[in-house]
Amino acid sequence: MGISVGIVGLGQFGPAFIKSYKDHPDVSRLALCDLHPDLVARYAKQYEITETYASLDEACRSDLDALVLITQPWLHADQAVQVMEAGKHVYTAVPASYTLEGCARLVETVERTGLVYMNGETSYFRPDNAYCRQKAQEGAFGEFVYGEGQYFHDISHGLYEVSRKRWGDQWDMSKSGGIPMSYPTHSTCFMVSVMGARMTSVSCIGYKFPNDDWFRKDTNTGCEFSNEVGLFEMSNGASARIAEFRRVGYPGSERINAIYGTEGSFEQNAAGAVWTTLNGVEPAEMTRHHEWLPEPLASDLGGHGGSHAYLVHEFVDSVNKERLPRINVWEAVKYAAPGLVAHESALRDGERLPIPDFGDPPSN
Repeated sequence: MGISVGIVGLGQFGPAFIKSYKDHPDVSRLALCDLHPDLVARYAKQYEITETYASLDEACRSDLDALVLITQPWLHADQAVQVMEAGKHVYTAVPASYTLEGCARLVETVERTGLVYMNGETSYFRPDNAYCRQKAQEGAFGEFVYGEGQYFHDISHGLYEVSRKRWGDQWDMSKSGGIPMSYPTHSTCFMVSVMGARMTSVSCIGYKFPNDDWFRKDTNTGCEFSNEVGLFEMSNGASARIAEFRRVGYPGSERINAIYGTEGSFEQNAAGAVWTTLNGVEPAEMTRHHEWLPEPLASDLGGHGGSHAYLVHEFVDSVNKERLPRINVWEAVKYAAPGLVAHESALRDGERLPIPDFGDPPSN
């Protein structure tokens, strides 16, 4: 029996998921929701969807089984809690929260309600992550030693426009900038999910672009750092470097640069990827089709390295079978919280700071 799903947020990112949800064989009913009636009308007509809502409050009062929140990042935690308090399963885009307090509230709400919470971290299903997770499951790395992940997204590559559209009529230059490490999950996910370990402490350094007109102290975040680099201690004894760059002369990049183990290692750059051991080097054979998917999702994986279809199926299947999704709330805060502490470290000139532990999912 299929489930009923509502997609909330039809701005720049939300519409990329409509077709996958509509095509999923286990979704029997799909609704759309946005504060802007013109967007609702446009996509309802394009995808022949008759059920629509004008606000999250209205969608929460419906009898839908689950809501998919693809809204502004600073709203995710509060909105996810609202949806679960309304008795519905919830998926949110990244990050899980902009605050440590929000991370704690999400975990508490999931524990209390028992509802499905899933975070839409695209990097989890990227080919390099899937390849390295498989190697880790096989024990091919041996003991993990060190890893590097990066999210390079120069602000000239669409981020000016993204920022303006996120704020809409409220936009002014006080909303420019942002904190690179408040959106770290595209890179922290690699280390946490492959190693199966959390980040326990961090020392982070920030970079200030000379005479920066975007990352400034007189903005709502007060962040002058366009780039931040953190060195993290992992709970398994390894260490990891995460680079979040918004001013960099490089094409957009969300990838594992390297993960080194005592028995085998993975390395990747813009030219390609290799698997290495003590005995030699071989090409890393990665593919976007690394897991089974139902049709027609398997034939149309979508964006972000082909991750969209996997995210949709993981959420639908988790709700339908009432099982724990792989990117559950405990996993999601392990991606988000390290960046929040890393920025505080950068403000303290790299002081090493502990990262809170929000626990693990129940074993049963």
